[in-house]
Amino acid sequence: MALDKATIEKLARHCEDAEVNAYEITKITDDYPEMTYEDAYDIQWTARANKEAKGHKIVGMKMGLTSQAKMKQMGVPNPCYGYLADYFSYGDGAQIEHDKLIHPKVEAEIAFVLKDDLVGPGCHIGDVLAATDFVMPAVEVIDSRYKDFKFDLKSVIADNSSSSRYVTGGQARSVDGLDLKTLGVVMEINGEIVQLGAGAAVLGHPATSIAMLANMMGERGEVLKAGTYILSGAITAAVSVNKGDNVTVKFQHLGTVSFKFV
Repeated sequence: MALDKATIEKLARHCEDAEVNAYEITKITDDYPEMTYEDAYDIQWTARANKEAKGHKIVGMKMGLTSQAKMKQMGVPNPCYGYLADYFSYGDGAQIEHDKLIHPKVEAEIAFVLKDDLVGPGCHIGDVLAATDFVMPAVEVIDSRYKDFKFDLKSVIADNSSSSRYVTGGQARSVDGLDLKTLGVVMEINGEIVQLGAGAAVLGHPATSIAMLANMMGERGEVLKAGTYILSGAITAAVSVNKGDNVTVKFQHLGTVSFKFV
């Protein structure tokens, strides 16, 4: 039995209020065990429409749980996606207010910016590379609204896949001549190396993640439009951060992204 429209709207407000006001909630499948994956995305898309109604722009998309390690860490079988609102975005050297978040974690990602629409189903890695204007390094700050970062896949989808902030820096580069599979990443917090990774951690190749996103959106009749900014998913495990932490991530061939939690 799927959830009715009123319940979906109520849960969208519930999750969005927790995000905007930075407080914890319990996972919603505790109260609605019958909810489906479709319900979960309906809740996410309703919250997205609510943001747009308030005058926010949706500037991009993100893939989540795209590494085998991450799926295992969170005990989930499939990746998921979320949207990026305008106020999530920060530039290199930014200061991010820790108090406006609940229990933030950082992960290194490769961002794709499209020059052509991507339409699923049937989108594959070749389509993605052909439609990519450029890639650039990014760090996503994830912040699940769920208590103790404990959730199941349906609950996390409803909660916009833990999306909260992201930082973009480094260099924008064409994918031509760039081997995204072997591209190496080093994450440092306060000068200490905390994570190492390579692009292949994202479903074998980061562009595979973008193809999967186009296909998942295609199931809802949605299109990834030209100009969309997309975070491909984590190359490194998510690392918890505290107020005062300086985060620096070095990307092979793409430069460095640095910022601080204040």
